[in-house]
Amino acid sequence: MKIYTKTGDDGNTSLQGNLRISKSHPRILSYGTVDEANAALGIVLTNPLDKDIASILTQIQNDLFLVGADLSNPNLNDVQNRVSLSMVEKLEQYIDQFESELPTLKNFILPGGDPSAAQLHYVRTVIRRAESQTVQLSEKDEINANCIKYLNRLSDLFFVIGRLINRRKNIPDIPWKI
Repeated sequence: MKIYTKTGDDGNTSLQGNLRISKSHPRILSYGTVDEANAALGIVLTNPLDKDIASILTQIQNDLFLVGADLSNPNLNDVQNRVSLSMVEKLEQYIDQFESELPTLKNFILPGGDPSAAQLHYVRTVIRRAESQTVQLSEKDEINANCIKYLNRLSDLFFVIGRLINRRKNIPDIPWKI
């Protein structure tokens, strides 16, 4: 099987159900940015990470494929491979668990510190863009609203894990200075 099909040479692509749409459609932009975040997360995972963090990030990579599949499927009657509220709640559990290891934030912090933490802060910004694009898509087409919730919580989780990586390596938060 060849990797190229030439069917997208006219600027259109296929969704699930063989629906053809423009590659500039908000649906393509939203799940394309989810894919970008997943690839950036793969870079984070090339670093040495604590086992608990690596395991969660690997699970999130799998979940992001599900988010992308959900966003690429305009048929909301197809209930397979749908992002669920329980997936959002799992992210909240991770956030609560990891925040218990961190000091309370007193001001904004700058991304940085350990390379893994800095890379995770970058992935967080890509997820925020994916969330914005998914909101734009939801204003045009009906989508599974859990995708927006999932992406919103995921950016929060990546912020917390970035701080946690630094904390476990005794790297202090870098406060934002006015």
